[in-house]
Amino acid sequence: MANFKLTISDKKGKSVSKEIKDKEANAFIGLHLGGEVDAAIAGLAGKLKITGGSDKSGIPMRSDIYGSARKQVLISKGVGLKRVDKGQRRRRLIRGNTISEEIYQLNCSYDGEIKIEEAPPAENKA
Repeated sequence: MANFKLTISDKKGKSVSKEIKDKEANAFIGLHLGGEVDAAIAGLAGKLKITGGSDKSGIPMRSDIYGSARKQVLISKGVGLKRVDKGQRRRRLIRGNTISEEIYQLNCSYDGEIKIEEAPPAENKA
């Protein structure tokens, strides 16, 4: 049984966080970064593009590492590495690009506009 926390962002910079469980979450298992899934899972119309994610320990997913396992990778720039000196490389723990049950959080982009429901105004007691 998979549980994912989805962070959905649109082109205007708005983002919404939703938690999906069980049947809806199983639609993501086996997909790769850059893949698309129906946005009806999150209550939207259209498609969601998977752009990134991290596992239970906070290890980021990287699109050029295949599979769903963790790997120690020698990298010089990109996802999973903060700023380093020119020419310097570091060995970092990275998760592959395939979504599995160990993934906790997924980042998705949405082409449409996200409408955020506003909370009702608080009544002043005087």
